[in-house]
Amino acid sequence: MQIPSFVDSNRIVANLPQPVRVRVEAWVDNLNVLLSLHNPRVMSRMAPAAIRGLLLRRGRRPTSLRARHRTFLDFDFPDGLPGLKALYDKAKRLQWNGDTDLPWDISVDPMNPEVPIISKEFIEWSVIEDFGVRMNAVERQAFSNRVASWMLSQFLHGEQGALMAAAQVTEATTDFDGKLYGATQVMDEARHVEVFRRYLDEKLGRRYEINDNLYTIIDSLMTDGRWDMKFLGMQILVEGLALGAFAALRRMTKEPLLDQLLRRVIHDEARHVQFGLLSLRDLYTKQLSEKERIEREDWAFEIVVLMRNRFLAHELYEEGFAHRMSRRQWNRLMEDMPGMNLFRRQMFRRLVPNLRTIGLLTERMRPHYARIGLDAYFFLPATDEMSAQDFAA
Repeated sequence: MQIPSFVDSNRIVANLPQPVRVRVEAWVDNLNVLLSLHNPRVMSRMAPAAIRGLLLRRGRRPTSLRARHRTFLDFDFPDGLPGLKALYDKAKRLQWNGDTDLPWDISVDPMNPEVPIISKEFIEWSVIEDFGVRMNAVERQAFSNRVASWMLSQFLHGEQGALMAAAQVTEATTDFDGKLYGATQVMDEARHVEVFRRYLDEKLGRRYEINDNLYTIIDSLMTDGRWDMKFLGMQILVEGLALGAFAALRRMTKEPLLDQLLRRVIHDEARHVQFGLLSLRDLYTKQLSEKERIEREDWAFEIVVLMRNRFLAHELYEEGFAHRMSRRQWNRLMEDMPGMNLFRRQMFRRLVPNLRTIGLLTERMRPHYARIGLDAYFFLPATDEMSAQDFAA
């Protein structure tokens, strides 16, 4: 699905020096993403985060956000939603230590083609050559490693956002068992940040900045004052996407340390998504007004579009391809790349069924998801309907 071009960057950037052209192309491309939001109410709520993330690109430097949520306290410690106590007990039982439970002594050579970080089939070199870019064997291996580093960097940034959001969710949820479980998720997310950062720094030696679309999503859910939107944004959308992304990358890698790291993280993420499903299912299907539910349906769809665009890898474009092609050409290259398409499909096949099970994939919304190619996943099992073995499948 191509983002509509409301503003034509080709006319604006003609004859500009390359560094200026790259910045203007990014600004125009991100402006088109913002203008593509369909619901005016959703746009008005997301506009501050979108301006900070897509236009000002605040994720490129340390930044602060103003939280607006209320902290909920109940000193009667009532019983919570059915299932949350069991999920909390499971989370306590399955905690692991990133230092001692992973084989960090494994030597990782990113340039060893016999043990690829991502499979050779992920990149279709003929697609790149169609855009006039030719690489020898060493250059291809180096580019494959940059793609892997970029993906893992976005996972790292997403986990930091999840760490902060999980702390907010623990404060904001009205369910006491939810607070107990939320505390275990904060620990999980801290551990994920630890191991992804260590793998990138010690094994791959390369780390990329946060993608502008991902920063916008994190900004939007961190600054929204409604507790359920934090659950929807983080537990269902971001964590649901991560669950599919980690499983997809695990199937693509032959590197044993990364395989074990991802296996452990996947099982944590499955619990996080189940937390969101337990917390939101009854609220969205039985308690919200139609107006409130429609707003959340539309907001979820716009976030899905932003997350889909997150995997256009503009950081790789700016690093090594801006002198070879325009940003619009790069976007088309990423859209046509078989590996990227496979990666997107695997991610959204985990996410879309969860939207259905909490009541946000209504007859009204299905044509929108079908338009961006996600209709094949409408009736697949949701996360809480799957076995532990299915999560990495």
